[in-house]
Amino acid sequence: MTSPLDRLRAIADGSADRSVGLTLLAGAIAATLLVPLTWLVIEAVRVEPQRAWELLVRPATVGILRNTLLLVVGVTAFSIGIGVPLAWLTVQTDLPFRRFWSIVVALPLVIPSYIGAFTFVSAFGPRGEFQAILQPLGIERLPEIYGLPGSILVITLYTYPYVYLTARAGLLSFDTTLLEAARTLNHGRWQAFRRVTLPHVRPAIAAGALLSALYAVSDFGTPAIMRLPVFTRQIFVEFQTFSQDYASLLSLQLLGIVLVVLAIESRLREETGGHGEGVGTAEETQPIELGVWRWPATLFPASIAGLALLVPLWILGLWLVTADFTARDELALQLSTVTNSIGVAAAAALVAVVVSIPVAYLAARDDSIAARIFERATYVGFAVPGIVLGLALVFFATGFDGLGLPLVPSIYQTIPLLIFAYVVRFMPQAVGSIRTSTLQVDPKLVEAARTLGETPLQAFRTVTLPLVTPGIVAGGALVFLTTMKELPATLILRPTGFETLVTLIWRAQANAFFQYAVIPSVILLAVSGLSMVVILRQEDYGE
Repeated sequence: MTSPLDRLRAIADGSADRSVGLTLLAGAIAATLLVPLTWLVIEAVRVEPQRAWELLVRPATVGILRNTLLLVVGVTAFSIGIGVPLAWLTVQTDLPFRRFWSIVVALPLVIPSYIGAFTFVSAFGPRGEFQAILQPLGIERLPEIYGLPGSILVITLYTYPYVYLTARAGLLSFDTTLLEAARTLNHGRWQAFRRVTLPHVRPAIAAGALLSALYAVSDFGTPAIMRLPVFTRQIFVEFQTFSQDYASLLSLQLLGIVLVVLAIESRLREETGGHGEGVGTAEETQPIELGVWRWPATLFPASIAGLALLVPLWILGLWLVTADFTARDELALQLSTVTNSIGVAAAAALVAVVVSIPVAYLAARDDSIAARIFERATYVGFAVPGIVLGLALVFFATGFDGLGLPLVPSIYQTIPLLIFAYVVRFMPQAVGSIRTSTLQVDPKLVEAARTLGETPLQAFRTVTLPLVTPGIVAGGALVFLTTMKELPATLILRPTGFETLVTLIWRAQANAFFQYAVIPSVILLAVSGLSMVVILRQEDYGE
């Protein structure tokens, strides 16, 4: 007969074996995700040093670096300048209909920036719709929409919600009694905000600013449409002209900028030392009265949200009503295009969830250095711009095919390679969601199952898995929805003739037949709307 002590020892031994096996599995998954970037570095190192130096210091490269840095700084600064005041207005003031505005100003996240870009070009570009409206008034030309100003405008309009949402979350967790105490010490509104509120929400603002900066540095569609020479656009141009040396060197430079952005955010987070110690909520006390500015203040959220939302809806609706859909039959939307998009997105979501479970479970249940490293490794693909990841996988696939292994099929321009790119790119969304759900499962429940004789795998299947299923579903949904919108990696890695919604939109705008982008864009907007629902439900938004 087995004694209780022997059973506990068996459980401990089984837990140790499980920990080793889980760590090895998570490490293998993390290493696989890093393989593409390794091939990119190898390709760049192969470039002859003298030629590499000539390519890096040429005036075109310097101009690309300057434009990229200005774009990132501009988008980040304007996103903070828009997002923080909107968060403050909708959380701490008596803004009219603030519940309505708190949702509306977050909706620009629904619109992919490349859809916003080509609708803005159609509205405000030369001979655009807005200029046609103003022409009877004698206005022959509008300010130039192309270039750096237009790119900053469009990307900011569709990334400021990152700052808004994180700043709003910080304000909602802020103990507003501290603000009232500052006001009793004769601090004005601005002084109280600067000395009391801002230190608390600064980490949240930094987190949102990081997302805006990473989006700006990795965005391909908007700079390409706006004709702004930046790294993402030039890498794609060099790839299309088979200039792999220059493309690989530009990719490494772009990765360097990404690392700088991450380092700056990390430094700011260390300096602020966390999110503060507030214990109340902003809804528990009387909101700040705006007085005579109460109704005029609504013009700010109304103008920002109106510009970001109404311009695309106006242009898409106009094309839908007036455009000729018989001009280019090859650009017409086919059922196969929709099924292709849904199929690869669903496959990517399924694979991402399956490989995320070991990494997320290890990160939630093990505080070792290895567990943290493996989890962090999965986030590399999310930080790497899609154009760079796509190019890295091209180098990997062509190098792998060049080995000529017997009985091993070619992987270049195949569906599995495309799905792998999506998994590398968006797996962190699943990891984060599953890890959060796992942390909410009481480990004592698993221990109880083990004492009843279940193996570690059986205990996971019967106890943990049902409890983390909501996190798995949410993570898979986010991967599916963001995969549907991914543009640069899809353009580079898709098999020849494999059409998706984003590639059809891209071909339509490239050929200036914008009407053929309407229906695919509406479908993507609906998909993005679903992603917003998932995000808001995950965060218990506004509660």
